[in-house]
Amino acid sequence: MPQKNVPSFAELLEQTQRSAVHLEMRDVYAVANEAAVFEAFQRGEWSEAEEKVNRRTWLNLVSAATARGVVMRRARIVSEPVTDYIQYEHAGTQMNIDAGEQVRWLPRRRAVDIALPGADFWLFDNQLVRFNIFTGDGDWADPRVEMYDDPAVAKLCSTAFEAVWERGIPHEKYTI
Repeated sequence: MPQKNVPSFAELLEQTQRSAVHLEMRDVYAVANEAAVFEAFQRGEWSEAEEKVNRRTWLNLVSAATARGVVMRRARIVSEPVTDYIQYEHAGTQMNIDAGEQVRWLPRRRAVDIALPGADFWLFDNQLVRFNIFTGDGDWADPRVEMYDDPAVAKLCSTAFEAVWERGIPHEKYTI
């Protein structure tokens, strides 16, 4: 059963002691706060320097967490050939890595035999799961997140993430 009062992501990460892992499984996200930047990317007007300014809050959260010893890993399951959105994510991933995240990519065809949860998620310290809930077109659903502390849900997510991570290609080796 989902928890009723969901702390902010920043609060969750501040409480995390060992690990935070994120599994992304969509080929397109269409959240409002990225729309202008993604459109600039599609027009060839995107720059990493400007993107760093836009992501400053996120990058600072990652840097602070990893500086205190939290291991942050992100895995992305992607269809190939990749969408424009995945190209955009790939272009901006190095700044996540520079902030302390580890990132791997897994082509969807190599994930067909992995049991996966029905939504993207963050798993904190292998105990608390925050599912990100999106609409069919990639915008945030309402509610946009659900939290679970059920050990069976955490185990499902941990097992899925580790299987994807094991097969995943490190960012520096994944070319588009």
